[in-house]
Amino acid sequence: MNYLWTEDTGAGLHFWNLVNQIFFDDKLIVESKKSNQGILDAVSNLELKKEDKYYIAFDYIVDNQDIRNKYRLLKLFARKSDGQIIILDMICFEYLVLAFEKLVQWTGTGKTDKIQIRKEILSAIENHKINLEKIKDGKTLKYLTGFKKYSTERVMKSLAGELTENEKWSIRGTLMGECWYQDCCVSEHPDSLRCGIPETKKGNERIKLLIQSEEVQKVLLKIVN
Repeated sequence: MNYLWTEDTGAGLHFWNLVNQIFFDDKLIVESKKSNQGILDAVSNLELKKEDKYYIAFDYIVDNQDIRNKYRLLKLFARKSDGQIIILDMICFEYLVLAFEKLVQWTGTGKTDKIQIRKEILSAIENHKINLEKIKDGKTLKYLTGFKKYSTERVMKSLAGELTENEKWSIRGTLMGECWYQDCCVSEHPDSLRCGIPETKKGNERIKLLIQSEEVQKVLLKIVN
């Protein structure tokens, strides 16, 4: 059997279930372990069977010592598994998924400059860190100077928040992600002129557009291969 373990619940877990349904014909058994510690506990107690593979969606945060320690232990288990435990290389995955340019188009925030900043930052990420030498755009460099140690996690969270603002469906909102897997309105202000209209109405179709984005494809290719 092939398993995919994630710490995500709610919208994140629905995302992985739709990945499984749309691209893998429900061949993966998707399970939430509720937290990174939950993933580590599950892996440490794992009794591997020859035919099983475990894909681990573990959000690695480079400037968090506790997460780094857990990740180090997880990699140790993976090395000893003879290829049966595969760690997906992820950085704040829910933010990479949710903070993408479609949100700006659909909500009409008009913050197209932040789209360019996001592209610059994502293209400069190496080994979970932002390589400043790869960033040539002056506005992006100015944006990054506001973050101590250029923490990838904090940069992505802030950028996500700026793109989506504070509506209920957004990353900071109380309904975070629900409209990506339920057939509901993307914006809580559907009659406002500042809000865009999604080209797709159904939650499953919207999540499909998310899955097809370049950042997500990088992760999915690791599963396929």
